[in-house]
Amino acid sequence: MRVGILLCLGCLSLTAGAEESRTFDEYLAQVRQHATERGIRKATLEQAFVDLTPDPRVIRFDRRQPEFVQTFEEYLTARVSAARISQARTHYREHEQTLDRIAESFGVDPEYLVAFWGLESSFGRYQGKYDIVRSLATLGHDARRSAFFTRELHAALKILDEGHVTRSDFVGGWAGAMGQNQFLPSTFLNYAVDFDRDGRKDIWANRLDIWASIANYLSSHNWRRGAGWGFAVKIPSTFDIDELPPAKTDGGCRALRQHTEKRSLAEWRTNGIERSTATDGDLRYALILPAKGDTGSYLVGGNFRSILAYNCANKYAVSVGLLADAIR
Repeated sequence: MRVGILLCLGCLSLTAGAEESRTFDEYLAQVRQHATERGIRKATLEQAFVDLTPDPRVIRFDRRQPEFVQTFEEYLTARVSAARISQARTHYREHEQTLDRIAESFGVDPEYLVAFWGLESSFGRYQGKYDIVRSLATLGHDARRSAFFTRELHAALKILDEGHVTRSDFVGGWAGAMGQNQFLPSTFLNYAVDFDRDGRKDIWANRLDIWASIANYLSSHNWRRGAGWGFAVKIPSTFDIDELPPAKTDGGCRALRQHTEKRSLAEWRTNGIERSTATDGDLRYALILPAKGDTGSYLVGGNFRSILAYNCANKYAVSVGLLADAIR
């Protein structure tokens, strides 16, 4: 995932120079010491670090810059495809009662559980094949974002120590996102749910835990059942977007920098911007400022910021909303 509230498991007060000069084995020894002080069992650490070496692929992924930025339309075409919509609807129909039960427990909308699941791992088919401990240790040893990934490594060790996953099954994306809902280890510790009460929070294979963990995350980030997310709109050619005041942000999610201030639908109508379906009462919406090459536009509100908490990217959040709409 890309989600993420970091669990404060202690901070390593290391200078950049010291980070760069440490060998990988020296770094692991320091992590082992801190983990032992936090109560992680010796057997867990032995199992986690046996024959561990850095993964050079992970550093290459961390350094590379994307050569091509997709427009909204290109991004949505790839991710909210007809095939994915069909699969999402099938899963929703097959598990509707279970999804409703989980959604009701957490006060969220059930179709969004399938939408997140489908976009994060293609309904569990693609969870990543990177060794979580090895990836996080590689990135923690690297000087660029050592503190962040070292905290994630400590969180990963706690997950192993609590027995939620075996060492051999502890795999995911190259940057540490894991399971069918792609949680970072710290996010797992904060939000993963043992819904069937079998003693494990299994986001790798147990759909009840996977869906409930997504639901718990959304509920914890101010989800309002039935509030929607937004919709596509057409902007009149005569409308000057540059005159719109920007959203007030607190320096958090960068995606909000592409939002205008929120207005009521009645106010947007005075600018010739409106949706074709029924109104949404007194909810207020921001316009996502179109980037170069974009032909579509979106007014967003309701639960849109809760979706951004999962992954702070407007294109991702719109894709979640559109897939959820299509499921319904």
